[in-house]
Order: sequence, then structure tokens, then C-alpha cells
Amino acid sequence: MKAVFMACNQSMYDAVLELMNDMGLRGFTGWEELIGSGSQTGEPHLGSHAWPTMNSALVAVMEDEQAAAFLARLRQLDTENPLQGLRAFSWTVDEMI
Repeated sequence: MKAVFMACNQSMYDAVLELMNDMGLRGFTGWEELIGSGSQTGEPHLGSHAWPTMNSALVAVMEDEQAAAFLARLRQLDTENPLQGLRAFSWTVDEMI
């Protein structure tokens, strides 16, 4: 099992949820308003007067094969929208209830 964490510009959040729906990925926890800044490029998303945009994020636990496919689709979405900012990574899940 893998836990996939994804953070993106708020404008991308609905597209990510639609992608998850298309893939049959149901279980997740999401945060609609987060601040953040990219490690290499892009403008900060701080929800302030100077930097008004915000980020959203989610985490979902899924089978390893689903995680690989989800990350590939997220990579494609990021490539298609390079100025919006989308980052994702996975952790191994040893146990869950």
C-alpha cells in the first residue's frame, strides 16, 4: 500500500478530484486552503495581499499499482499546466485500520 500526498494551486484541485473519480479512487482526506512555495520556481501561494493565491492538498491510501498510475496522471496534469504548480509523492504504508 502507498499513501500519495499531492499539493497544487487551488485552481487545479477540481481537476485532481475529477482525475481521482475517473480512476475509481474514492478514499482521501483533503485540505482546500494551504500556503506554500515551490522549491525551485514559481510564485509563493500565501493567501496574502502580496501573494493572494492559495494551495490545496490531499492524501489518499491505495494499492501500489494504483499509486504508480495516479502519480503518472498527476505528472501529466502538471506537464499540461506548468505555471499552476503541482507536487506529489508517495510513502509506503506498513499498517492501517
